[in-house]
Amino acid sequence: MTIDQIVLLMRGGILQVLKLTAPVLGSALIVGLLVAIFQATTSIQEQTLTFLPKLVIMLLILALLGGWMFTSLSGYTIQIFRLIPQFAS
Repeated sequence: MTIDQIVLLMRGGILQVLKLTAPVLGSALIVGLLVAIFQATTSIQEQTLTFLPKLVIMLLILALLGGWMFTSLSGYTIQIFRLIPQFAS
């Protein structure tokens, strides 16, 4: 196994993680920002107010994109398993 192969595996893994987590984290970030703006304009400083909307939107995104996430992750895993014989030599 060469350094180039290791770098390609690491790069692929990092890109896969970023691709799978970006929709969930991005939506939580946007909802958190909207709730923070709402709290600032209404002077409501309840710390637990941001938790429920973020949880709901994250579950909704996971329900909508879960199939795509599973397909993407399983494709990457199959690709890694197919590379095992090349790494053994």
